[in-house]
Amino acid sequence: MIRLSIIYDNTSSRKDLTPDWGFAAYIEAGGRHILFDTGSDGHILLENMRRMQIDPAEVDMVFISHSHFDHIGGLAAFLHENPDVDVYVPESLRGVKRAKNVIHVSAPLRISDTLFSTGELPGNEQSLIITSPEGSVVVVGCSHPGVERIKEAAGRNGKIHLLFGGLHDFSRYEILEDIDLVCPTHCTRFIKGISEHFPEKYIRGGVGRSLTIPYREESAS
Repeated sequence: MIRLSIIYDNTSSRKDLTPDWGFAAYIEAGGRHILFDTGSDGHILLENMRRMQIDPAEVDMVFISHSHFDHIGGLAAFLHENPDVDVYVPESLRGVKRAKNVIHVSAPLRISDTLFSTGELPGNEQSLIITSPEGSVVVVGCSHPGVERIKEAAGRNGKIHLLFGGLHDFSRYEILEDIDLVCPTHCTRFIKGISEHFPEKYIRGGVGRSLTIPYREESAS
């Protein structure tokens, strides 16, 4: 089972959690506990994690999509709490300190049997691919390379089951036709358009939202 929990986003699904401009998700997959991006503010990141009963000490891998502040602003505060992690960053991102191990990713990378990076794509961004019997889960930061390019890169690992994260100015809805589920978050400009075009596959985001693959939506606890 794969579980994804949004811990930083522009909106919140719970009154006790703080929304803010940025994105981060906590992912349990392939025996790893992954922090995907870190939002803008370390205090908000760690407080939302605490309220969602996610222990920073349990994280063993950090995956940074790209260098924009709304995705790496909380990294230093997190590493102060837990430096004993592997941090995967795009090749172009430099200056990460305190982490046990920093891996700069340029080309497509196999991290484990079920975890992969697309590699740093044009736009200086990488995406995380998690394989499962249902198909791949593709976790994106802002999709600056373009959803079509990300989809092409991720498609090397098979059918895409879920696209999860920020989709920026994406509006070519036909590209999503053969993807089973879409959870657009953070910087996605046309969330309403996606939800109206694909009500059967649209999943609402927001801090506190959790879902599992095989798909089941639940509130984070």
